[in-house]
Amino acid sequence: MYKILTKEKLNPVVYRMCVEAPRLASSARPGQFLIVRTDEKGERIPLTISDYDVEKGTVTIVTQEIGASSRDICSLEAGEAFEDVVGPLGIPSDFVEKTAQELAGERFVFIAGGVGAAPVYPQAKWLHSLGVPVDVILGAKNSELLIYKDELAAVCDNLYVCTDDGSEGFKGLVTAMLENLVREQGKKYTRAVAIGPMIMMKFATRTAMSLSMPIVVSLNTLMVDGTGMCGACRVTVGGKTRFACVEGPEFDGSLVDFDEAMRRQGMYRAEEVEAHPHICKIGRGK
Repeated sequence: MYKILTKEKLNPVVYRMCVEAPRLASSARPGQFLIVRTDEKGERIPLTISDYDVEKGTVTIVTQEIGASSRDICSLEAGEAFEDVVGPLGIPSDFVEKTAQELAGERFVFIAGGVGAAPVYPQAKWLHSLGVPVDVILGAKNSELLIYKDELAAVCDNLYVCTDDGSEGFKGLVTAMLENLVREQGKKYTRAVAIGPMIMMKFATRTAMSLSMPIVVSLNTLMVDGTGMCGACRVTVGGKTRFACVEGPEFDGSLVDFDEAMRRQGMYRAEEVEAHPHICKIGRGK
């Protein structure tokens, strides 16, 4: 059993939990994910690792209520426990294997949409600890739905907040903010990383490509089983079939067939509605 030490509500439909898992915490790296199971009959749910603390032996997960299984996770309280927590799984972010010297001259911009802010945090934190310049564009539909604003501000050089309705920060999409930073403010980035809703990553990739900027995206929202057995996370990358859970979840955005990925992402929508008819309309995510 894996005890939930703390639980926090980040916005009306998103919760953060700190879970006791010493062995997992000692092995976790930015970009990886884990699988939780609420009880012996519960579904296996892949969730990206939002933080980890080796000394305390804890990992942090962030879950958005979408369907029946995510609601089961969010219903657990501090003091209760998960039946299973398995990980770390997936391939870490490629920069994790590089030294500060090897990363010298790099400047990253992270584009975090909605719940994507949570997995962006450990990546920005890792780079910031090595002295690598990091900017973060954080977006949501409105100010109420913004998460990890303070946490990201603490581990980046500049945080740019965007809301669709203009209730906080820049009024407009994260892609418009990226264009503004590069074209109007003269910012120069060597690489972009986008994590969030699939449609956001699609257009973030188009924008980055128009700016001649390499971009990495995380396809964690495609995962179901998390081990490559179910095949639900199949996606075409560079004309080849790849499995997001075992070969990713991060890929070169310029090579991803986003239209196919979005079709695959909606495959189990009917089953989710049947299991829990009051599904959150904010957007799909893990």
